[in-house]
Amino acid sequence: MGANTFGSRFTLTSFGESHGTALGVVIDGCPAGVSFDEMILTKELERRRPGHHGSGQIVSGRQEADQAEILSGIFEGKTLGTPIAMIVRNQDARSQDYTQIKQQSRAGHADDMWKQKFGHSDHRGGGRSSGRETVSRVMAGAVAQMMLKQVCAPMKVIGYASQIGPLTLTAEEKAQVINKDIDSFQARFPSKNDQAVADLLKKAQEEGDSHGGVAEILITNPPAFLGQPVFHKLKSDLAQAFLSVGATNGFELGLGFESSSIKGTDFHGTREQSQYGGIRGGISTGENILLRVSFKPTSSILDVAKKGRHDPCIVTRAIPVLEAMTYLVLADHYLWSRTDRI
Repeated sequence: MGANTFGSRFTLTSFGESHGTALGVVIDGCPAGVSFDEMILTKELERRRPGHHGSGQIVSGRQEADQAEILSGIFEGKTLGTPIAMIVRNQDARSQDYTQIKQQSRAGHADDMWKQKFGHSDHRGGGRSSGRETVSRVMAGAVAQMMLKQVCAPMKVIGYASQIGPLTLTAEEKAQVINKDIDSFQARFPSKNDQAVADLLKKAQEEGDSHGGVAEILITNPPAFLGQPVFHKLKSDLAQAFLSVGATNGFELGLGFESSSIKGTDFHGTREQSQYGGIRGGISTGENILLRVSFKPTSSILDVAKKGRHDPCIVTRAIPVLEAMTYLVLADHYLWSRTDRI
């Protein structure tokens, strides 16, 4: 099975299975001399784990410590420019919960697709198709964040849930996300209705049901001129990064699909530039970038959900992963931009 590497200049290679010994990542292309901030790494891994800030009742019950072991690439607190290898060990796998699916695949999952495509696969916890694979992405994203913090400190990447099931943020609430501590909300839904979302997901979990939703990523103060004008447009690489995350099924930039119903004179004939989402011609303009990704309802429903440890909604857990993928794309294009001119 190929295609376990992402990126062109700043690359990650992800490895490991959900119930294997460990999951890990090899990061290549990170320049030497980047200050390695273990607090960033620890924080991002903690944010990806189930149970952040009291959200334990609306997410999977699997509890992994996710303490990173750094194997190479760091010396005296800085990157060496050589491959950085890290792992986290699996300690709370319950493989017996997945005995039945070895013979009968779960609806909506990739169990049957992987087995038919490769002939042999690890059914425990979904193996490599499990959302647990994203721990590798978060480790790599943390390193990308460290690098970008040194070269474009004002930039921030802010992820939040803008819709979970039938509940959506208002325009006023979206306008205030930059001033909010997103992680202080149980479902990372920065609204007075956050508790209503939590109640909705608790009910779904009890009934063996699930919900989909929408996550938004806001990049403030990004560098201008990131992105190539043809095949590696910044927007296309961001779309690829986001849609590579499990359960995603749609991507939008700026006004997205809404723009299809707006006349050109109204869409382009305004001094307001936010409709473009901060990217034109595939290249960042230096304005804030607004991205949106939709998620289908979690595939584990009914008896499968009641017997196992599953999230009733992927969105809240996926936000740190989307942020990590954003940092990876931005780091990749930042390094690429250094070679755009002689």
